[in-house]
Amino acid sequence: MTDEIIALAKTLTAATEAEEELLELLAGAAEQRLTAMLRADVTAETCGGAFLCAAALLAAADLLGTRQGAAEGVERFTAGDVSVTRTVGGTTAESLRRQALEMIKPYCGGSFAFWGVRG
Repeated sequence: MTDEIIALAKTLTAATEAEEELLELLAGAAEQRLTAMLRADVTAETCGGAFLCAAALLAAADLLGTRQGAAEGVERFTAGDVSVTRTVGGTTAESLRRQALEMIKPYCGGSFAFWGVRG
């Protein structure tokens, strides 16, 4: 399954030959992350294409994040008379991560937490 994830992520990112080894590691990590999120009664195979696509999107997001480097997460930067502001939509990497998590969400276990409740 990892080979399929790598192939999809390469297509999404147009990874260079120099990036292939990193992408392989990122794809394996994405597969492990998503597998850990699945409900106990669900396997990666049960999810079918959704799992493959979500893992490829996560791997692609991670690779794109390394390309963007320190600039990712910066909303506003000013140097003298020059000011740069990030768009409201966020970065491509963030968008891919959100899309991946939405895609795999139906197969994941729910979580429940109390916020701000005094004991």
